[in-house]
Amino acid sequence: MPELIIEPVLCLKDNYAWLVYDRSQTECAIVDPSEAEPVRRRLSERGLKITHILNTHHHLDHVGGNFALKEEFGALVVGPGKDAARIPGIDIGVHEGEVFDLGTHSARIFEIPAHTRGHIAFWFADDYAVFTGDTLFAMGCGRLFEGDPPTMWSSLSKLMALPDATRIYCGHEYTEANGRYALTLEPNNADLIARMGEVRSARAQLKPTVPSTMGEEKKTNPFLRTRSAELRRALGLEQADDVEIFGEARRRKDLFTG
Repeated sequence: MPELIIEPVLCLKDNYAWLVYDRSQTECAIVDPSEAEPVRRRLSERGLKITHILNTHHHLDHVGGNFALKEEFGALVVGPGKDAARIPGIDIGVHEGEVFDLGTHSARIFEIPAHTRGHIAFWFADDYAVFTGDTLFAMGCGRLFEGDPPTMWSSLSKLMALPDATRIYCGHEYTEANGRYALTLEPNNADLIARMGEVRSARAQLKPTVPSTMGEEKKTNPFLRTRSAELRRALGLEQADDVEIFGEARRRKDLFTG
């Protein structure tokens, strides 16, 4: 199968929209465009026109460019069916287990609520790529604005079941800050220490730190590492279940200022 090309488009301060296309086909998508102008510039540089806008959730920094891009290109907006009322310009609402086709490339839909109640992910299995919006970040996860720890843990568990080679395309450049928090819980995690060195080097050169891979996240993301003995000791919850560990780690991250 021809390669699915995925490129970051930096928007606002630290948002990523993702341009998704296959040169051999006519269909082209933008994932979570917070604003239109950076997307327009990239499309012009590549000689492309978008046919679809894919939204993971309703927050303005993920849908702010919907109307302008839809008007200009006639693109169809695809988003969470359960939250259709909050997705600007939505044409196609998708649900858990359904498949969205972009040309010959297919994405399975996962409903992954808690950051918002209608959050979804697009999993392109044959291309080992998943768009996670603000549910799963590199070394982090989203705040629980419309959910609770059990709901978010269930959502993250769905994503953790994906192959380790899966590339994680998230919505923000938060990796360095996330890693600083992760080190407070696992200061002796050799994988985490090494990854933070790579992240700091990349950011010093203003390079993106995403995508990461699911394998990397399992080794370094504290919100996926509820079985880590070091992390459990740091939280003072050595005998707690996974949901309690996750919830306490997320609570502390909300207060973290380092």
